[in-house]
Amino acid sequence: MSDAHNPLAGIRVTDLSRVLAGPYATMLLSDLGAEVVKVEHPGTGDDTRAWGPPWAQPADDTSTAAPQAAYYLSVNRGKRSLAVDMKHPDGLAAVRELCNSSHIVIQNFRPGTAERLGLGYTELSSRNPALVYCSISGFGPNHDPPARPGFDVVVQAESGLMSVTGPADGEPSKVGVAITDVLTGLNAAVAILGALTQAQATGVGAHVSASLINSALSGLVNVSQHALVTGEEPQRQGNAHAAIVPYQAFPTADTELVIAAGNDALYQRLCAVLGRDDLAGDPRYATNSDRVAHRAELTAELSAEFRRRPAAEWTKLLVAAGVPVGQVRGVLDAIRTADAVGDAATMTVQHPQLGALELIRPGFRLGSGEPTETGAEVAAPAPPLLGQHSREILCELGWSRDRIAALLHDGALGVADVD
Repeated sequence: MSDAHNPLAGIRVTDLSRVLAGPYATMLLSDLGAEVVKVEHPGTGDDTRAWGPPWAQPADDTSTAAPQAAYYLSVNRGKRSLAVDMKHPDGLAAVRELCNSSHIVIQNFRPGTAERLGLGYTELSSRNPALVYCSISGFGPNHDPPARPGFDVVVQAESGLMSVTGPADGEPSKVGVAITDVLTGLNAAVAILGALTQAQATGVGAHVSASLINSALSGLVNVSQHALVTGEEPQRQGNAHAAIVPYQAFPTADTELVIAAGNDALYQRLCAVLGRDDLAGDPRYATNSDRVAHRAELTAELSAEFRRRPAAEWTKLLVAAGVPVGQVRGVLDAIRTADAVGDAATMTVQHPQLGALELIRPGFRLGSGEPTETGAEVAAPAPPLLGQHSREILCELGWSRDRIAALLHDGALGVADVD
């Protein structure tokens, strides 16, 4: 691919992280063209390799290969796997050498573990001054106690995110995806890219950090500012919006439809589509502030109108009028709908055991977003098998066959031979 599609070509990343936030960040770097080496324990690998069901099954029904966890497959495309035991002296030496030859190192060890292994920022940067080093944690480097574990659902609770999610008259609820992990991965990738730009200009790297709690708090954006401005706890709104009306789900003749009339002009267009000039001219609903003040009356009127037709009919009319609208879809339905309208949501990669494997594309498009000159988008390598590239990576580091064989003999190196 061209440089426009590979802006991080030539950048090596050592990924010492596991589960979601760190692997998501390094997958994004891989999507941008970086070479990512995923370091895993030879016996078990990343925790998410065992997080099934569901499992993707080998393409050959007679294959003895193990199924692959969907969770692991979702965040590890485009990487190479080095499976090595860092409790073994040579295993740890290999990882240190890899870090010394990398532009970026990312880790989510418990506080103090990286330093004990000689993989902390101070030690690595003393040999690699331009290194960009990223630490990911649940509660941040300054949180007390410092070793507090922070899985997503815990942080959704602690950050206030859970308190503003769910029905207005129901219980607090977590978001349906591990959103604080995803936000942390995005924040980590942004910070890494900023530090990398500085390192390439000055030759001096940096230690950046990203935490689930800080990502969640900053990700609350207007909701957290609401709390600061009012001094009060924001309330759950269900599928409605605290500061915009109408901006919510409405029942139609067959399913729910979401309307996002985010300004007065859009509200007027909505009323025109509904044939309700009376609602457009009613002084109670003249401005957004007025509509918020009279939310219950207006939403009752709108709900009665939307029930008269199926969602597909309303969608066609509202899209034509320029009113933001969307049907409430299931995940698979949403993916296939995106495919059908021309913005393919998926890519197909060739997995060494699973065969053709469908994955979700990244949320950004580089260049024009059009297919390459060959007529097809160039897909990233498939998520690696555990230890799939162990020998290859050690050879690149200059290790002899005998030294690699010794690690294998000691059980400190995992390999996955692929035909």
